[in-house]
Formats: sequence, C-alpha cells, structure tokens
Amino acid sequence: MRQFEGFQKGVNLGGWLSQCKPAKKHYDTFIQEEDIAKIAEWGLDHIRVPVDYELIQEEDGTYIEEGFSYIDTCIEWCRKYHLNMVLDLHKTKGYSFDFQENENGFFENEALQIRFVNLWKELTRRYGKLGDMLAFELLNEVVDPNVAQLWNKIIRLTIEEIRKISKKNYIIVGGVCNNSVTKVKLLDAPYDENVIYNFHCYDPLIFTHQSANWVLNMPSDFHISYPDSLGVYQEAGKMIDGSFNECLYVDGVNALGQSFFEAIFKEAIKKAEDNDAMLYCGEYGVINQAPLDSTIKWYQDIHAVFEKYGIGRAAWSYKEMDFGITEKHYETIKEELIALL
Repeated sequence: MRQFEGFQKGVNLGGWLSQCKPAKKHYDTFIQEEDIAKIAEWGLDHIRVPVDYELIQEEDGTYIEEGFSYIDTCIEWCRKYHLNMVLDLHKTKGYSFDFQENENGFFENEALQIRFVNLWKELTRRYGKLGDMLAFELLNEVVDPNVAQLWNKIIRLTIEEIRKISKKNYIIVGGVCNNSVTKVKLLDAPYDENVIYNFHCYDPLIFTHQSANWVLNMPSDFHISYPDSLGVYQEAGKMIDGSFNECLYVDGVNALGQSFFEAIFKEAIKKAEDNDAMLYCGEYGVINQAPLDSTIKWYQDIHAVFEKYGIGRAAWSYKEMDFGITEKHYETIKEELIALL
C-alpha cells in the first residue's frame, strides 16, 4: 500500500473554523501562530483544518473574502513552520454530519450538489497551486449508508471539475456511516493516483465517547476501561445506537487490543492495496471522560497498527472540543500522548 507522504502524523484544529459560534473574535483568537509553531515542535508533519461553508459562503452563494483570509493565514503559518495541511469541508449547504445543525436536502437536491461542486471549484482556483503542501478533503462524515452510490457519483463529478483546474492536489474521500473504516470498501476506485481513501476511527465508540452528551442513549455518568473483555464491550454497547457497535462484531475481532484494530482495518487496507491507493485516518481520539491509563493504552494500540501499515492520520483534536490534547485533563500524559501521534 502506498503511503500518504507528508501526511503521516497530524492533528486537527477542530473548533476553530468549524463547529463553533461564528464570531470574528473567536476566529482571530482560537488558533494563532504560536499554536502552529508548537505543533511543528511536536514533530508532526501536517494539520487538518475543518471549515464550515458559512465561513466562506453567504446564503446566496456569494463568497466571503474575510473568511478566506483565515485559510490564507493558516497556509502562511504552515509554510513558515514546514507543515502540510488538509483543508476539510466539514459542512456544506444542505448537509452536516451533526443533525442538530439542521442542514438538510443535499443528497436529494441537485442544486445543492451543484453549489457544492462550485464551492470546490472556487477553493481549487484559490489554492490549487499549493498542491505540494495542501490536500483537499471533499466532505466530512457522510452518515446515511443508503447514499453510498450517490455519494460516489458526487465525488466523481467534483473531482472531475477540480482536475480541470488542478491536476496536482491530493483529494481525500471518505465513505458512509461517519467515515467508518468498514465502509471504505464501498468507495469507487480512485479517480487518479492522487485520490486518497479516508476513514475516521473512534472505535470502540463506547470507550472513546463515554459519557458524551451528544451520543444517543449514552448515560452522562457512564465509564469503561480499555481494554476489557469483548463481551463486556458488546453488552455495554447495546445501550447506544447499534450502528456504532458494528466494529465489535467484525470477523476476526476476538478481543480488544492491537488485534482489534488489525481486524477492523483489514478490508480498508485490502481496498487500498487492490487499487494501489493510499489510506488516511482523518480523525481519531479519546474523550476527556475516559481514564487516563486507558487512553494511553488505546493510543498505543492504534498507533502500532498505523505504523505497521504506514497509515497517515490526524488526531482529534488540538484543543478543547472534549478531546483537546493540550487541555488540563491530559496534562499528566501529554508528553507520552504526543509521542504516540
């Protein structure tokens, strides 16, 4: 399997230009140059920058120059500190992975799909020349498994238009069920050699999202250690949406640990190898409600498998967002955690 060179070890800047209350003060202060310098000092090679469409596009489709200026500045900082960057469209008009955003209709409305394609054409016109350090991630976490083939068609149409402007940029595409690693197999063969298969890994979700108030039926005081027996996890997982428990029942999963990640990654790795493609994990991490010793064990196990197969990745997240590596909760394990990114 080919490696995604220059995008092997990264971290997300979640909550800066996405998943936040739009406000100039927030955009100006949440991430600053010293943060990018710190990430470079950690020895990472890239950052992933989630961006919501409202930052750069009005309701009527016109573009917001001030919004683009934050992307421009981040690119300048990355250049200065020798980091690469993934530009991730975290939300588009008509679609968000978060149902609370009330963005609906994208997969049913051709006009919204055209608007999406046109937004990527505009982003490519502005940033296509930066193909040596900037990768494009088309859309964050398509949820509905029933739109897998329609999503493939939208991916192809979008890439065809991007390639009319830039042949060089890496383009990152993920599958359905929130970029599940088990759904990489449903993606079409890459359009060209610079298209990368993407997945997110918060498995087992009952551990990485324990006590998370946004997970349906998750008790606010629920806690579980990692690893524990597979039976304990399967039983605990029954309390939340069953779609998040699929990885606990994958063929070859007999216990938690490195073998767990080996088993759930197996089909995605094969898909990449069969298509001479690259594989990238755009998000992974553990909530600040989990026991610290368990958090380290989880990172050790997933890190070992990333390294074994040369899978590039970006941890979620740099600060705040309930997962922030730089937050007080992780202080006693921060150095060890950073070494495992």
